[in-house]
Amino acid sequence: MNTTSTVSRRDFVKIVSVAGSGLVLGFHLPSREALADTSRLSPITFSPNAWLSIRPPATAGQSGVVTITIARTEMGQGVWTSMSMLVAEELEADWKSIRVEQADAHPNKYGSQSTGGSMSVRGSYMPLRKAGATAREMLLTAASQQWKVERSTCKAENGYVVHSSGKKLSYGELCSAAAGIPVPEDVPLKDEKNFRFLGKRIPKLDSPEKVRGSAQFGIDVRVPKMLFASIERPPVFGGKPAQFDATATQKVAGVVNVFEVNAGIAVVATSTWSALKGREALVVSWKEGRWAEQSSAKIRETFANAVTSEGTSVLSRGNANEALAGAATTIESVYEIPFVAHATMEPMNCIADVRENKCEIWAPTQNPQSAQSSVAQTLGIPQENVTVHVTLLGGGFGRRLNADYAVDAAQVSKKANVPVQVVWTREDDMTHDFYRPGTYNVLRGGLDVQGKPVAWLHRVAGPNSRGLVVGGSTPPYDIPNLQIDAHLIDVGVPVGAWRSVGPSQNGLIVEAFIDELAHAAKQDPVSFRLGLLTKQPRANRALEAVAEKAGWGKPAPKGIGRGVSVVESFGSAAAQVAEVSVSPDGRVRVHRMVCAIDCGPVVNPDTIEQQIEGGVVFALSAIMHDEITLEKGRVQQKNFDDYRIPTFDEVPKIEIHILKSPDAIGGIGEPSVPPTAPAVLNAIFAATGKRIRRVPIRAEDLRA
Repeated sequence: MNTTSTVSRRDFVKIVSVAGSGLVLGFHLPSREALADTSRLSPITFSPNAWLSIRPPATAGQSGVVTITIARTEMGQGVWTSMSMLVAEELEADWKSIRVEQADAHPNKYGSQSTGGSMSVRGSYMPLRKAGATAREMLLTAASQQWKVERSTCKAENGYVVHSSGKKLSYGELCSAAAGIPVPEDVPLKDEKNFRFLGKRIPKLDSPEKVRGSAQFGIDVRVPKMLFASIERPPVFGGKPAQFDATATQKVAGVVNVFEVNAGIAVVATSTWSALKGREALVVSWKEGRWAEQSSAKIRETFANAVTSEGTSVLSRGNANEALAGAATTIESVYEIPFVAHATMEPMNCIADVRENKCEIWAPTQNPQSAQSSVAQTLGIPQENVTVHVTLLGGGFGRRLNADYAVDAAQVSKKANVPVQVVWTREDDMTHDFYRPGTYNVLRGGLDVQGKPVAWLHRVAGPNSRGLVVGGSTPPYDIPNLQIDAHLIDVGVPVGAWRSVGPSQNGLIVEAFIDELAHAAKQDPVSFRLGLLTKQPRANRALEAVAEKAGWGKPAPKGIGRGVSVVESFGSAAAQVAEVSVSPDGRVRVHRMVCAIDCGPVVNPDTIEQQIEGGVVFALSAIMHDEITLEKGRVQQKNFDDYRIPTFDEVPKIEIHILKSPDAIGGIGEPSVPPTAPAVLNAIFAATGKRIRRVPIRAEDLRA
């Protein structure tokens, strides 16, 4: 397949092919000659549903070309491969015949196209299997009718329908006949024992071209006659330009235009470099607005004052205050969670081409339908007039669920009257993110004389986003009296979904505090948890498995502390044991992470392991280094020099155990994040006797 860096309008189809022993990934941009060549094939394409189509092969003797449409976004998590496996399994396809086509945004054709909440494979597990099975059954019927034989004497096998006599027809040969078969409503699915693909380790289809550097991400795409833009944004959230002087900017070679858009002042040029240099020359004065004096210290004070009184009820069971008053033992702790950024490796970017009453978008987006509707609303045009082409993503983590960068590009293109790519700098990304919310949490717990929890009270203050602040705050444990309440306060900091959303911070809080209760009860942390998880079989299984695999109960290596945690989120249960050492000067080193996951049916073990590894490192980054702070309304962190991510020497050995589970399929992209941090914090306590209740971990809190 030939790959070019120039995309013709309305000719953007992302294709992954598996051909022979090689893998090919790229942007398939057919020329007129190629289209003419394709027209020589049979015009009949068999498309029984929105998810797949089959056409005859270009070369005789092949089974046929199976194109699978993927309506979720590939951002390294392997959905192209896993979702193709679901279809190919039931279709009984020849894996070498599979092609993947990335779907454009559509309001309803594919259902939700949002890639978040660990829903891609989980939400597609049955629909895509049924899509493949439907096509298989129609092909079987078509073959039996063509041969005039009993359908029961035919079977589907590796891209062919085979008769008991030995004769066979390829799927490509059956396209015309199958296209005339009524689509069945209820089709049988394969038994797990007969799976050829599901549960097997199949390499990710997008890896080879990424390794070779030829894969195209959003920032790589080019369209004819496009220009480039960079936007000078207000230094304070909610600020607006008061006035600007572009005299010096207009003198920069390559600068074409300068104008105001909703996000700030756009500099349009013939190259990204010219746009950036022109932006540097801008002179802008700002109306900084109500948050000009906001700071991290003021936010902390606001939250700390709020939790001195009861907030809005999130969950109430029994009477926690009364049970605390009568408890034999009570403990109280304060946990502080910082704002953190997404810090994707590919900065935000988008190409827009606004023409008359239409707009075409090329975007590395996790939510193409949101981009489509947001751009339509901004431009005042019908949603169906906005085409959104989804590109590869250089990291998402929830940041690209937002559509702000697509709206930026649309506004700039409309004013410039040409296709424009808006590219954010790393500093733009860091200082204008939708951050994971910082929170301030007071927890009180009570034990009876036998050391059993009788009360749990959690009061939280955070930004005004209920789901992000309180999601995952309900402990899974059997505690009769439970109260969770919240103060949701606008502090001027935009917040958004961050990998594992609410459970990312509340998993830490719940699992660290239950560990505190276990030690207050003078009980083993694993045994204590298991005694309270009788109604949570998945979490129970994961915890038992990780304890066994980690050697819990056996002496830890000298100088090492072990900590444990278990969190059920996104339909899966993940348990982890961390082995940690702390030097006399307070430096923490994580040596080993043992992870057990109950995620139901396994599609591709490779992608499960990769996602768990990525989640562990992502979570370690957040507790070891990451924090967004504000002073005079301005985010202080600008780049990876002052917002660190783990280096290779900081990454521990990660052992992963995938449990065989009878339960429904769960998510995998996010569930390993929530239990990582508390396992490490609990291990620090085991090693030092000191509880860490504010993150990121500070050496001064641990110095001997």
